Amino acid sequence: MNECGVRSAERGVAWATVERDARDRGSNLAIPFRVPRSTFHACLALALAACGSPDGPRVTVTIPPGATLETAVDSLAAHGVVTYPAAFRWYARLRGLGGSLKSGVYLLRPRAPWGEVVRALSRGRGVEVRWTVPEGWRLAEIAALAERELGVPRDSFLAAARDPALLAELGIPPGAASVEGYLFPTTYVLPLHVRARELVRVMTRAFLAQWTPAWQARLDTLGLSRHELVTLASIVEAEVRYDPDRAFVAAVYENRLRRGMRLEADPTVSYAYGRRLGRVWEKQLAVRSPYNTYRYAGLPPGPIGQPGRASLHAALYPAAVPYLYFVAQPDGKHIFSTSYAEHRAAIARVREMRRAAPAPPRPDR
Repeated sequence: MNECGVRSAERGVAWATVERDARDRGSNLAIPFRVPRSTFHACLALALAACGSPDGPRVTVTIPPGATLETAVDSLAAHGVVTYPAAFRWYARLRGLGGSLKSGVYLLRPRAPWGEVVRALSRGRGVEVRWTVPEGWRLAEIAALAERELGVPRDSFLAAARDPALLAELGIPPGAASVEGYLFPTTYVLPLHVRARELVRVMTRAFLAQWTPAWQARLDTLGLSRHELVTLASIVEAEVRYDPDRAFVAAVYENRLRRGMRLEADPTVSYAYGRRLGRVWEKQLAVRSPYNTYRYAGLPPGPIGQPGRASLHAALYPAAVPYLYFVAQPDGKHIFSTSYAEHRAAIARVREMRRAAPAPPRPDR
């Protein structure tokens, strides 16, 4: 069985050996064909180019500045990225790598396909890192995470996220103060030393990739702009801990908007304070901010965090229910009500649940 072309290549070596031995002995042995040495090496390289493991752990390979192709290949072979270094050199030269080799730190797979290795070394695509942004996180929190885990300066990230020129380039609606709400929460694979502006671009484009033509058409039915929808979805994201409640929470808010009622959403008050509040107290409801939905009717000026796909979908397709109120139980699930009297009764039940709940264990001293 042919193994990445190696055995067929070995037969080519055997024929070349037979021909040389016959010539040395002056034999009249008929040789079916002659294989030029350069052609043989090229064919061997092409035959081996497809070798490689499709997955598996990766190894870090450093190609120092000024390194020659020979030095780079030696390093690749030492780390197990290529197992036939002589043939790989021929293949790399055929692909023009000799004149386009980029130094850097690379994360490569052992026995990787040669085309993948050559593309990485010629484009300078070095080490990639996985970076996860949770749903509901705010712009300032993401900026701190980027500084801590990616080395992107917090101030640079915030400046890029608020740059009017970059916002216009990315299609963020005019009047939006930042990309808050449009930094899609997911796991990213990023190049090492990614810059702030590029990180904002990558995250915003990930959001735009979620937005389908069907979603755009749905906005007309709801009578909302995309910015308003993202703002609503960000509030849903901040409210919900129990996933099946999303469409019902979205329905409550959309029902209240249609009736001209204030949303009275605690997460918007927390956002108005510029920090996360463990609990919103009565005295905090008076904060003067357009984000305080207890004080001002309608949606706040913009998103209060990054909604995930589930919350975007819930805001686009809320449940067909008449609810106008909800209250969270200790387990994170909500009780939904149509009338204020029902809502007051639900609040009383939740208070009773909290009183009946066992006290958390005290830490050992």
